[in-house]
Amino acid sequence: MVKRILIIDDDPAIRELVGEYVSELCTEVTEAESGEQALAALEEAPPDLVLLDMRLPDADGIDVLAQIRERSQVPVVVITADSSSSRTIRAIQGGAYDYLVKPLEPEAVQHTVERALEHQRLSDAVREFEESMARDPRERIVGSSNGMLAVYKLVGRVAGTDAAVLIVGETGTGKELVAETIHQSSRRARGPLVRVNCAALPETLLESELFGHEKGAFTGAVARRKGRFEMADGGTIFLDEVGEMTANTQKRLLRVLQFGQFERVGGSSTVQTDVRVVAATNRDLEADVAVSRFREDLYYRLNVIRIDLPALRDRRDDIPALVAHFLDKYRPAPQSPPRKISQ
Repeated sequence: MVKRILIIDDDPAIRELVGEYVSELCTEVTEAESGEQALAALEEAPPDLVLLDMRLPDADGIDVLAQIRERSQVPVVVITADSSSSRTIRAIQGGAYDYLVKPLEPEAVQHTVERALEHQRLSDAVREFEESMARDPRERIVGSSNGMLAVYKLVGRVAGTDAAVLIVGETGTGKELVAETIHQSSRRARGPLVRVNCAALPETLLESELFGHEKGAFTGAVARRKGRFEMADGGTIFLDEVGEMTANTQKRLLRVLQFGQFERVGGSSTVQTDVRVVAATNRDLEADVAVSRFREDLYYRLNVIRIDLPALRDRRDDIPALVAHFLDKYRPAPQSPPRKISQ
């Protein structure tokens, strides 16, 4: 993905120097030596980050920052000769992400730019998630309590990554719905979302379900069969009730998470897969790890990002919205007037 940085400074030596500092963090550097050029560059090729010197020949840096803010939400890092000046404080108050002090040190520039780009990436992920939720109200997770708002923020932040996610919550709290939302909001949304209920199958059938089997691998295996990990290639696999897996299946799952490889049951050839894993459980996996019921190394592989779903008793303020949602969802016919329940 293109990362474009706009450097605004009237000193060509400074622009060249900063360009060298950030060359490893971006794919394109655009330069401007004045406020007028900067605003034109902003319109012509919107950047992912702006580095803005506070003193320009034709404009005050504070004014240029304000005009950038009117046009874009791109993060702006201001460059100043005096970090204690009131102008720097005004710049931060005016929406600057951070500031750099001259003389510029390469490590400071790289660290600040890296943080700003990551901040922008997360902001974009949150915005895309919110937009996707708004596009189709039928897919919206219902609730605006503090607990659910925290869940929305986490989903927005993780959706743009490929990190494994562990969704923890009691039965009925909406773990599968959250997994669907993560998939639909991710770059894998055009790929498959494959669901597996790990509690519904015995060990032998679960391994075949997950990894597939070769012809003759066991009685009834009359042909080669793809497993869910193969089916989910390029997409997401949702492992519901992952805490119910046996030790042997846990071991095989760990290898897939580590290397993206596995063998079908009864087979010897290695199958490669590109899958994002989202797991869910209503168990206390940390307690299971403590008594050696669940592999510790697998737990940490699955628990890269954890989302805890609150029980309904902890989000009572959401009950009216949920009642309205289900009354609308299950109305007798689409043209039927919405029903209501008394207070």
